Amino acid sequence: MTARWRSPLVLGHTISRIFTQKMSQQLGHTRTRAQESSNAIERVYITMRHLFNRGFYKPMGISGTALREALLTLRPEIYGSIAEEKIELQGMVYIMDRLPYGIEQCQFIALTSDEGYNKSHIPAIIPPKRRRHCYRIDDQQMNIVITRGRSEIYDILTHLTFMYIESHKIMKQVLVPKEEGWILSRDWQKFAETATQKTEITTAQRELALMHAASFLGRTFEEVQASYPLFAQKQDPDHFIRLIYHLGQGAIDEIMDKTRARQISFSPVLRERLGHHIHGERWAKNIKETLVKMGAIERPMHIISANMHSVMNTLYAAKALPKEAAKKSSLALFEYLSQETNKSARLKVQEYAQKNGMIYLDDQSQANIDVQIIDLGKALPERYPNNSGETPVLIVMDYAFGEQAYETMDELLKPLNVSGKTKFMPVVSISIMGKAGILEGGKGDIMIPRAHIFEGTADNYPFKNKLKLKDFEGHDAYAGTMITVLGTSLQNKDILNFFHNSSWDVIGLEMEGAHYQKAIQAASKIRGSISPSVAVRYAYYASDNPLESGSTLASGGLGTTGVRPTYVITEKIIEQITQQD
Repeated sequence: MTARWRSPLVLGHTISRIFTQKMSQQLGHTRTRAQESSNAIERVYITMRHLFNRGFYKPMGISGTALREALLTLRPEIYGSIAEEKIELQGMVYIMDRLPYGIEQCQFIALTSDEGYNKSHIPAIIPPKRRRHCYRIDDQQMNIVITRGRSEIYDILTHLTFMYIESHKIMKQVLVPKEEGWILSRDWQKFAETATQKTEITTAQRELALMHAASFLGRTFEEVQASYPLFAQKQDPDHFIRLIYHLGQGAIDEIMDKTRARQISFSPVLRERLGHHIHGERWAKNIKETLVKMGAIERPMHIISANMHSVMNTLYAAKALPKEAAKKSSLALFEYLSQETNKSARLKVQEYAQKNGMIYLDDQSQANIDVQIIDLGKALPERYPNNSGETPVLIVMDYAFGEQAYETMDELLKPLNVSGKTKFMPVVSISIMGKAGILEGGKGDIMIPRAHIFEGTADNYPFKNKLKLKDFEGHDAYAGTMITVLGTSLQNKDILNFFHNSSWDVIGLEMEGAHYQKAIQAASKIRGSISPSVAVRYAYYASDNPLESGSTLASGGLGTTGVRPTYVITEKIIEQITQQD
């Protein structure tokens, strides 16, 4: 019998798993699902780091085995029925919103650094729910530009692994073994005829195709029909049909012809640059140069990590829209501005703000984090009538992604060189507002953390939060510990219940808190680049409750539910900043 070669990584995981199981049996100990899940998360990240260092791998080949097995063991809530035979449609909606259009058609996927693709004739493809630039190089290859660090790589690889697992589920249902070889099921053949036709798909053809699809997807026609519009694109309303076809066909090609196996690679430049803060350094340099030009580099600074609308609207909306403000409460005005149909009103607020102390920095560093610099003397002349050198300046930065939070904050807090002299950033406070998964409560509730636990490490970050539970009386709010997870898409109910019900007292999960705090504590307590007494504020509003069935991130956005907590938190942050000064 011919010996079969196995990857050392796969072999190592297998031996480790068998040894652990046998030791547990001998000691009479059975691991809980939470322990198995925690171990699976650790294996996922160890495996992804190994594959990154290797430079390439085949996700459905031997090299991808360890990652697939860990994901199937974990069975994350976001991926629903990943471990079952039926196709997970809600999870597919979630990942396709975060991956570039057409990626399912590509045999080769390359993760690259910022290598100048934006200067080519090839248009960038930007996923609806992720700010990343992707380029369709040819019919077979998609390049994804990584500018937000390891968290972005983890995010992409887990989504791709899920996508390939689902594609092989389709293949197993439609590829029927026979004595003389393989044949394709009739349902697939009929479905493929519609999916590959060049003419527009009629209503009758669409319904018949969905009926055939329901058969091999393991879903009812009603379920498939309800999912169909969720995948629609402006340029491709029948995207669902073509997506399912290309997923299934890609897996069929892999099985029938080994040379057509799908492959993920990491460019040499990406492997060389990762972890060197290239994009964060460019991003922070632009902010500091702007502050110097403003003559505000020595004025008290307050950094706010939030979004590009809540601080601006809180400071300027009522003044920019006096007629609307006279008729509406502040909350009603903010809800009005959040509606898609009121784009002209939002532009009015932005134009007014830019004439009254706000500078908008459209990101050019590839960090994908826009910035607003606001002179409070011009924004709030009634509060700061003299607008002296002691009048504070706000630096409002858009949301970072995972580990990118450390990179950007670390670079922003570093001193700068002005005319040969070292200038320290006069940072008075740092406020972090974001959305997070809540473990007690529901969508729209508020979480006030007192510490961040960094998942998968022994790192814990306690801090004095200037925001207190009493600041949010009259609102559904909770205080406790937050866990900063390596990826929100890798959590399941078992591990979340453990954190919530144990002495860790975890009230929610997010991806940036520990990374921000690591940078803040390093700058204030160790490097001495900012004051050790810098005020810190953290508050989150709940986007979902992953412990509640049907309330995961895949269940839809917040809509207007998120407006109230967003502005309640923002108003409290601005109130404390203006009182502090």
